[in-house]
Formats: sequence, C-alpha cells, structure tokens
Amino acid sequence: MPATLDLRTEIREFLRSRRARIAPEMAGLPAYGGRRRVKGLRREEVALLAGVSVEYYVRIERGSLAGTSEGVLDALATALQLTEAERDHLLHLARRSGAPGGRRYRTPPATVRPVLQEVLDAITGAPAWIRNARHDVLAMNQLGRALYSPVLADPRRPANTARFVYLNPREAETFFVDYDQVARNAAAMLRMEAGRNPHDEELIALVGELSTRSELFRQQWASQDVRLHGYGSKRVNHPVVGRLDLNFESMDLPTEPGLQLNVYTAPAGGAAADNLALLASWAAQETLATEFHAPSR
Repeated sequence: MPATLDLRTEIREFLRSRRARIAPEMAGLPAYGGRRRVKGLRREEVALLAGVSVEYYVRIERGSLAGTSEGVLDALATALQLTEAERDHLLHLARRSGAPGGRRYRTPPATVRPVLQEVLDAITGAPAWIRNARHDVLAMNQLGRALYSPVLADPRRPANTARFVYLNPREAETFFVDYDQVARNAAAMLRMEAGRNPHDEELIALVGELSTRSELFRQQWASQDVRLHGYGSKRVNHPVVGRLDLNFESMDLPTEPGLQLNVYTAPAGGAAADNLALLASWAAQETLATEFHAPSR
C-alpha cells in the first residue's frame, strides 16, 4: 500500500492547534472569568465566529472537510485568525479531502532539465540553486556549491537541507547563525507541502526519518506550524570566508511545478559582498561537489 498522510488526522490536529492559541478576548468574546476547561476558544465559540452551526464545525474539526465551500473555509480562517500560509494550508487540506478517488497532486520532480543547469551556470555573481518542496537540492551553480559546501559534505544524494538541519545539528548550528529559526522554518515548509501533497511517498519517508532521529523535529512537526517560501535574509558562518549576511529570493519555476529557484545576494560595498567575492575566488580554485542525483541507497 502506498504511503500517505492521514488527512482526517491532519485536519483535526491543525484546527485544534489553531483554536487553542486564541484566547476569547483576542476574538472579541467575553471570557466570563473563572477557569476554562479548554485552552483557547471552545468549539462553539469558533462556530459562532464563523457563522456555522456547532454540529457542522464539530464535524469539520473531526477531519471532514470534503465538500466544504470556500465561503465557509474563509469564515473559519477569519475566525481562527489564520495567517496567509495557514489559510493556504487549510485550502490544500480541503482540496485533497475532496479529490475524487484519492486523486494525487503532482509529485515534485527529483531532477532538473539540462537547460536549467545552464541557467544556473550563467549566474556567476550570486549563489543559486534549485530545490523541490522536499528540500532536496537538485542543481547548483559554482558559487552555490561553495556557499553550501557544509551541506554537501554529507555524501547522501540528493542533498537535503532539512536533513542537514536536523540530523547534523552540531554542523548546522555552526553554519546557520539563526539556527533555531532556520529549523522552525524547515519543519513548517515541510508541513505545508504535506498538506499540498499527502501522497508524496518520498516526503512521507523524509518526515518519518526526521521524526525517528530528531527530537527537535518531532516537537516542531507537532506544532502544526506552516510557512510559505518567499524571500528574506540568511546569515551563515562559512568555514572558509567567515560571516555572510545575505538576502535571498525563492521563486517558483512556472515550467516546473514544485521546483523553486533560490538566489542569494549581498548589498554592494559591504562586508558580505567582500566575503562573497572571496568565496568566489576560493570556489574557482577548489574541486566542489557537482553530483546531486546519485541514488541515496
């Protein structure tokens, strides 16, 4: 039987966790004093805020989202004060619940077309790479290989940044200045992808491996937090050139659904730009890992 996540459990745990974080006063409801038996909002309070019957909301929170209208989903998202990522996650869970015959979302690719590698190689002044939603690194340019050389030190292929973060915590904590945030983001983005594609067997295997081998991942996976990829900053301590404070953009590739292009830059004239130039000089003299698709077993 193919591996899959249990959608009813996913829905139930997600909605319960979002409900538990909202105190009545945060939703404009009277708390009436005294000690409440539940943390956060009660089910009937969520139903009131969303404009649905208590029975209907109870059915939804038990994991039954199939057939729920977008209007109701939007009302629930507002009642539970969901973020943009959390709203998307709820919609993904609803769509997967209603997919006839267990219809599958397209599994993110495990390789890239040669022309995409050519595009990466044409980017010479910034680290760049392509990954799928499982955080598998599928292709990199020379500067990308240099920047992420600690991640590529693990011979397992494809290299996986989430595996590096959770299963090599000593190296990852040294490399990532903001290790705690990086780890939270990795688990949250994997959770987001699980809602999008609960039938991705490779994703399920990765989550199982990380859950078995990392207590930190188990805790963060259980939080039910989700996150969209996008843009931001990344601060690393590179073993050769030292501290690099970089900006990054993560862009979907329309011709390759499920893949993202990540490009890292440094403001001109600063220490990061100088160190990035040093990294490029070092990379030109070193033989760096170039193989990304070797079997992992």
